[in-house]
Amino acid sequence: MTYGQRWISQPRTAWLRNAIFQLHLWSGIGIGLYVLLASVTGSVLVFSNELYRAATSDPITVTEQGARLNDEQLRGAATRAYPGYTVLTTNQGRKPNQAVHISLRRGSDLKHRLFDPYSGADLGDAVPLGIWLVSKLIDLHDNLLAGRTGRTVNGAGALLLVVLALTGMVVWWPGVKAWRRSLTVRRHAGWQRFTWDLHSAMGFWSVGFILLFGVSGAYLGNPGLFQNAADWIEPPTDANAGVRTVDRVIYWLAFLHFGRINGIGIPCNGPGLCDSTTKSLWAVLGLAPAAMFVTGAMVWWNRVVRSRLGLSSRHSLARTKTMRTP
Repeated sequence: MTYGQRWISQPRTAWLRNAIFQLHLWSGIGIGLYVLLASVTGSVLVFSNELYRAATSDPITVTEQGARLNDEQLRGAATRAYPGYTVLTTNQGRKPNQAVHISLRRGSDLKHRLFDPYSGADLGDAVPLGIWLVSKLIDLHDNLLAGRTGRTVNGAGALLLVVLALTGMVVWWPGVKAWRRSLTVRRHAGWQRFTWDLHSAMGFWSVGFILLFGVSGAYLGNPGLFQNAADWIEPPTDANAGVRTVDRVIYWLAFLHFGRINGIGIPCNGPGLCDSTTKSLWAVLGLAPAAMFVTGAMVWWNRVVRSRLGLSSRHSLARTKTMRTP
């Protein structure tokens, strides 16, 4: 039997497949927590607009008393309340009784506060807690709370997710006689077999979406590299301006990463049942990498940790029996 025939019929006997399995196993454990974080936050942020709307409170109003303070007087009230800060902007409300939004900065510290337009009193933070939390969640998903550096790391992590998906495709192949069995989960198998079947079946059915999220995430993390590659593949000219295939591919990478189904020929425009359905579908699909990490961690625990713990226990028991033997 040639090596290729062995790979097709009995892949578990091929050393290369076993090496790829080890690469898949340990790289998955190594970046698993990152994958879990990116997957869960990404699924939540499919509904970022809805979260922003839910967190937006009604404008704060005050009792009109006396004459309204002008912008200069409001800036003075703000700097007295926050010594050392410089006023950046003063935004009056749409109505006379609405609080004034004033932005201040001292070094890298930025504050957004609400002030009474009549008394100049500080009324509290202009950014509701819910808005702040959603913004931080977006920053965590996009930049790992680390600015440009975090976004670059995110792009590298997305490429590692692609590697995991590709190596997982190799590991999944059980042989020409057993591949159909690897598409489903046998519920009455033992615990170890059940977790392996679950991980294998979910990987098969979700690998396309995982690759999509990985490649598009790599582009969003490092768009310059992708654009340079696109220009190398299809150099821009006056003749192909606006119609390059590579530009369309890049457009769709960003478009599909966020699940923006509206406007691509599907009769689903604006808020409503159709829009909610497509967003819900994308949120569920976005959890596929997280599910793969959880089931993969269980496989790792069963195959590696439990076997080593069992071996250590047997060695300890053997040493105890030896010590007790006269």
